[in-house]
Amino acid sequence: MKRITLRSTALSVLFSIGLGLAVQAQSSINIVTTAVPFLRISPDARAGGMGDAGIATTPDANAVFWNRAKLPFANYSGGVSATYTPWLKDIAQDVYLTTLGGYYKIDEESAISGGLRYFSLGNIQFTDYSGNPISTGRPREFSLDFGYSRKISDKLGVGVALRYINSSLANGYSNNGVTYKAGNALAADLSLYGNNLDENGQGLTYGLAISNLGSKIGYTTDAKAKDFIPANLGAGVAYTWAFEELHKFTLALDINHLLVPAFPEYTGDTLIDGPAIDEYRNQSVLTSWTKSFGNKANTASVGAEYTYNDQFSLRAGYFLQPKSQGGQSYFTAGVGLKYNVFGFNFSYLAPSGNGVTRNALSNTIRFSVIFDLGEAAE
Repeated sequence: MKRITLRSTALSVLFSIGLGLAVQAQSSINIVTTAVPFLRISPDARAGGMGDAGIATTPDANAVFWNRAKLPFANYSGGVSATYTPWLKDIAQDVYLTTLGGYYKIDEESAISGGLRYFSLGNIQFTDYSGNPISTGRPREFSLDFGYSRKISDKLGVGVALRYINSSLANGYSNNGVTYKAGNALAADLSLYGNNLDENGQGLTYGLAISNLGSKIGYTTDAKAKDFIPANLGAGVAYTWAFEELHKFTLALDINHLLVPAFPEYTGDTLIDGPAIDEYRNQSVLTSWTKSFGNKANTASVGAEYTYNDQFSLRAGYFLQPKSQGGQSYFTAGVGLKYNVFGFNFSYLAPSGNGVTRNALSNTIRFSVIFDLGEAAE
């Protein structure tokens, strides 16, 4: 059981990905924050072991979370994946992210797919600013999406998806005439994937993924209090070397940019801060995407994967985040096992940082299982 104030409920979610208030208070740092940040958590253990690189790697069922355009190039006619990720396990045992994804190839040219993310913040006791208990709750968030992918040539595929987002942090609570409700938003993904692998699985793959392009989300009836969701522009490239048919080695690189403008920095002058905040709140979603290119919300992921006989994999990676955005850089490692139609992936994030710069997944093992449908392609 945790005790926090009602207003800090949303901030607790931001803290879970390292966007702590203590970091934001530093004048040299202006972290770009969004609502529903659970959509930015790496959703599977394979990519989690490769420094969160997943845009251009070879396709599996978890492609629904990274780049749906991969799916027509998958080796199987379908697949299902599930991942469990403990969150902030050093201080809480009931906070976690679970994901479920799957796809089915309609034919050799196209595929349909779906994905579910569910993020639980555990049991929380709400208090007022004096520490007096108000009520208890179980904040939770989820997203549900469906998509379609198609080859537009032998080496190029595209994908689209629609997503529903629900964020229930303090649903039903009323205070000072304000009633808090669950936030809802709609978003879309667009993706592209290039596959230049030869018959041995060697060659270059690349991808482009624009995700969470959608409406703002709010928790009250006040339209000006709505926040941006984490729209993102990502590009990735990977190269695989194949040796003697049994050995494969892949290097992957992802670059991501958050398509959300930075919140205006406080000057202490209400005549300046007030209009700046109003302008930030009132700008349209389309305008926010354009203005986002003035922020520094960029990250890079570098990953490596060695696979033996398509049955055993070793992975390692590094995630780089600039200090202006929290400086949560870290190393990762992972292992993959495949037996018949079942695949099992494990990843580990090495402890890094201190206090608010410590990643919520530090010293945590996450687990994914994949079930392949149909016969493997030649």
